Amino acid sequence: MCTTPTHPPLPALTVQADRLIELGVRAPGLEPAALLARATTLQDVAPPGSLLAVHPRVVAPSVLAGHMTRALTVRGQRVERSGFVVADMDDVDDFTPTLDAPVPDADLYAVVDPTRGEEMTNWSPEEALPVITGAGRTPLTLSEGIQWVLHAPEALKRNRCFMTIGSRLRRPDGTFDARTPALWISNGTGRDGSDRRGAPKVGWCWWRNRHTWLGFASAAARNR
Repeated sequence: MCTTPTHPPLPALTVQADRLIELGVRAPGLEPAALLARATTLQDVAPPGSLLAVHPRVVAPSVLAGHMTRALTVRGQRVERSGFVVADMDDVDDFTPTLDAPVPDADLYAVVDPTRGEEMTNWSPEEALPVITGAGRTPLTLSEGIQWVLHAPEALKRNRCFMTIGSRLRRPDGTFDARTPALWISNGTGRDGSDRRGAPKVGWCWWRNRHTWLGFASAAARNR
């Protein structure tokens, strides 16, 4: 399994913390001073290129999604599109980490070596998961995927987007919903609306379906 990054590297964890502070990401225990101090500590144990992740219990994916941005040129002018969650995924915050994506019991942690997994485009989630775990890696959660794009918008590219199968929706009977969350770029059609064309988008795909433009994001480890 190839894990060579094909995207610009992430900034230092303290720079990512500054970005969260600048965006106004707030929660109990995540005051600016505490956030920056925690990022500084994590920077000593996580390798360069790691992602600073806020636990989804602290800040929900639905909240983080709106902080994603993507710049593009429209009619000769540079514009910035904000991220959003598709209209038919109002239960997005109920997609929680699975056993294959063990998230540390910490408000902030580091995700080591996130990659898009584009070598698995045109695979189904069902096919990709055992390959990811068999390589000693862990699938990214939806929250982690959103935060990756938040800090590195270039992680999303046309025809090179990704699923985050480390998050699933568990039904009352213990089985999983067949939907799997993913991040891609809106074409501005349908319910997305033309004013969202080019925006980073949180949506879903089916567990057994394949898509030629979606890889499977994964990481080498999570540090706390």
